[in-house]
Amino acid sequence: MTKQVELKAYDKNALDDLFSGASQEDSDNKNTTTLPIDSIILPPSQPRRYFDPQKIQSLAENIKENGLLSPIVVRSTSSNEFELVAGERRLRASKLAGLEKIPVNIIDCDENAAVRIRLVENLQREDLNAYEETIGILELLAAILNLDQKNIVYFLNRMLDEEKNKVPQNVLGSDESLTIQDLFSKFGKITWQSFVTTRLPLLKLPSDIQDVLIRGQLEYTKAHAIARVKNEQAREKIIKQAIDEGLSLSQIKEIVEDVLEAGKTDKEETPFQQLASRGKNVQGLLKKHRKLLENEQKDNK
Repeated sequence: MTKQVELKAYDKNALDDLFSGASQEDSDNKNTTTLPIDSIILPPSQPRRYFDPQKIQSLAENIKENGLLSPIVVRSTSSNEFELVAGERRLRASKLAGLEKIPVNIIDCDENAAVRIRLVENLQREDLNAYEETIGILELLAAILNLDQKNIVYFLNRMLDEEKNKVPQNVLGSDESLTIQDLFSKFGKITWQSFVTTRLPLLKLPSDIQDVLIRGQLEYTKAHAIARVKNEQAREKIIKQAIDEGLSLSQIKEIVEDVLEAGKTDKEETPFQQLASRGKNVQGLLKKHRKLLENEQKDNK
């Protein structure tokens, strides 16, 4: 049985409010004001993991020339401090641009709502890569359903198995599954079925592959191809070559096939394997010798 979510019943309007809430920075907010940039603190956990230094620098130059056109979103945590809810990239660039004050929208929300808004805002980024998107969706589902990510992954796989009639229906049609389906519908980039079959496997990729995905240096289709190479040193060489030379997917697949084929032909036997092979050869010779003896005995009779 799955863990019951906090919501007692499926509320379709809940996700509408959540997705619209992440866009409060673009609305006419009565709480729009200017705050000292040093009074804004980062929350303990931010959904975004990597910022391209060149893009931050470019945004900082733009802010120097035109100012920050879109306010960041904060919430009050004390009389003198405000916690960032959405807009970390703009906050970083504003600091780099040397701003002492920054335009903000102050919203009234608790920690749970702030976490959800941050996650939705992160998912709506234009430069989101497949790995970041996968982690972001899992984090958002975990926050909404009050489940850990491991259970979310299990729940999604169970939904797909039930839809394909591989297992008896148990979770499809539940409040959790309706919330999941509605979230993917609101998100609009991928169906939940495709997410299970094409995105969840990204969580099993080697750590070096995951690292370049986090940095947005490699497309996830290329990452899947390179992950076929199990030798870590060989894989790292392919990763570096793919990034440095901007290799296409077909070029990467060709290199991977060459590496895998070379691994088959160049593979050396371990001492144990060599002894085993010799043992088999000796056994073969003994069998032949016994047959020869048996034939000689028959001839002598």
